[in-house]
Amino acid sequence: MFSKILIANRGEIACRVIKSAQSMGIKTVAVYSDADRHALHVEMADEAVHVGAAAAAESYLVIDRIIAACKQTGAEAVHPGYGFLSERAAFAEALKAEGIAFIGPNVKAIEAMGDKITSKKFAAEAGVSTVPGYMGLIESPEEAVRISGEIGYPVMIKASAGGGGKGMRIAWSAEEAGEGYTRAKSEAASSFGDDRIFIEKFIENPRHIEIQVLGDKHGNVIYLGERECSIQRRNQKVIEEAPSSFVDEEMRRQMGEQAVALSKAVDYDSAGTVEFVVGQDKSFFFLEMNTRLQVEHPVTELVTSVDLVEQMIRVAAGETLSISQSDVTLKGWAVESRIYAEDPFRNFLPSIGRLTRYRPPAEGDKGEYLVRNDTGVVEGSEISMFYDPMIAKLVTYASTRAKAVEGMSDALDEFVVDGIQHNVPFLSSLMKHERWKSGNISTNFIAEEYPDGFEPSEPDVEAKEVLACVALSMALIERERLDHLPGRLRPHSGYTRAEWAVKVGDETLCVELQEGFPATPIEMDMKVSGKDSLTVHSNWSPGDVLWHGKVGGQTVAVQVRPIKNGYHLDWQGCSLPAKVMTPRIAELEALMPEKVAPDTSNLLLCPMPGLVVSLSVSEGQEVKAGEQLAIVEAMKMENVLRAERDCVVKTIKAAPGDSLSVDAVIMEFE
Repeated sequence: MFSKILIANRGEIACRVIKSAQSMGIKTVAVYSDADRHALHVEMADEAVHVGAAAAAESYLVIDRIIAACKQTGAEAVHPGYGFLSERAAFAEALKAEGIAFIGPNVKAIEAMGDKITSKKFAAEAGVSTVPGYMGLIESPEEAVRISGEIGYPVMIKASAGGGGKGMRIAWSAEEAGEGYTRAKSEAASSFGDDRIFIEKFIENPRHIEIQVLGDKHGNVIYLGERECSIQRRNQKVIEEAPSSFVDEEMRRQMGEQAVALSKAVDYDSAGTVEFVVGQDKSFFFLEMNTRLQVEHPVTELVTSVDLVEQMIRVAAGETLSISQSDVTLKGWAVESRIYAEDPFRNFLPSIGRLTRYRPPAEGDKGEYLVRNDTGVVEGSEISMFYDPMIAKLVTYASTRAKAVEGMSDALDEFVVDGIQHNVPFLSSLMKHERWKSGNISTNFIAEEYPDGFEPSEPDVEAKEVLACVALSMALIERERLDHLPGRLRPHSGYTRAEWAVKVGDETLCVELQEGFPATPIEMDMKVSGKDSLTVHSNWSPGDVLWHGKVGGQTVAVQVRPIKNGYHLDWQGCSLPAKVMTPRIAELEALMPEKVAPDTSNLLLCPMPGLVVSLSVSEGQEVKAGEQLAIVEAMKMENVLRAERDCVVKTIKAAPGDSLSVDAVIMEFE
């Protein structure tokens, strides 16, 4: 076994590998760029080596610097994580030439499966079901349009070296095929240094289901069940689970055996994933094979009790697999939510900045479910524009899918992140979505259920009543504390007022105190709008960002942030202000005019911090609704900005190459 390994990665996956290595008694070496000098993975490792500037192309992707770090520290092996150099055959070759072990598959497997065109051919030869398509290289938009027409729309245009949704476009027409080819090729070149493109038939309303495989250097290969990865946005996975509610035992066996057959065809000898696109009729077709550890591997680990990172390290050291196919059993259910630094209220645009508050739910056994949080940040960490925007992977495990989903909903309510925008409200809302809970999903789920983007869930009557009780309990505790601070000129005396008005969002509710005393821990009986009395109990103290307690017997965890004259509350996908007032003040407040946001309809604003790649119009030009105006690149993804209406370009305020902040003016219209 190795005595020291280097992790050629960053963020949560670097931290994840370090944990398994440390549990095995193996020393670890981290590498870091200028942007990651104070990152969590650097602190966790036994040693750390600086490998270059913030941009990945000048640090994490420079093979010579990774090898130099190995030599400097005496690391005997390298775990690549996912992304970066994890599927780069040249990296594995370079390590081999230096006598350094690669904790991943052999070069033959990486080359065969890492290239989507070659992998399709291997799959077909191994008897694996494949999607109809054109596997040759495509040299121009015109050729892409011709081939797409021959295959039949819709088609999927994909980068041969792609992954993570980058370099991928769906085309429903000739026009979209030509533009999709150009965009996919450009993204592929900037993200992977390889702009080869291929086209295949797009299976409508499909599921995305993948099989986890594990092989060793002695010819043994097994599969560890499937993962359901159909909840996606822009081809990027958002929610994953294991097993899949759609897959029965026979289907699991067929998919697993095909995955093993493909793996054996390339002498696969590590952890890997064979991905399938699955029709609603349970037909399945090979999509691609990822010759690395997947982002969503924790759900498989929880339902199989197999540490995949440990197995990868043991296999790389030459050990034989300690488990056979008959040893693999799936027990319970696991659900994973990817916590991203993105603004769900602005079409999920990337968000960067410092985490002024980062307090995930406590990990461990919660009784009905278990919580695991794989992360690479702590409070104070910075989310940089240079890397993937994922903050953490929150995972819940329970005996059934329903309990795992309910546990995820509770855990998301307790996941506190401030300083940047994030997708926790969206994930919380999704966990309450009836279609998601039923398991009737496809890769079109988000597009179909959120066609106009995400808006905060509108709380029902019961939810508003719960939030009104929470808000009033906090207001009373704060008033009681202020009234008894030393030095107050007029401390409160007499009885606590019984009648209150609590404005939750746009609705004002009458809340009447029945009994109790406003102190921590609070326990009070309240009547909302004249209904039956609710007992409110909590240990909340002023300054706490999480109100955790019970309202009428219901366990509630509400995120609390102070605003002027009240609180902003986040709970189960609902996000709204709450103000506690006397009835008379509520009457006067209702007469106050509302502040209206300025009209920006004549401006094109930069929707996220990013780099202007190109401008498609000039001053004085007439443009039609839907016409391309500019392309802005952020976090390795190119975002096309289009005209929302017919207009004339008055002035252009930015130029290609400019780095813009969010809401910076790109152009003005007449």
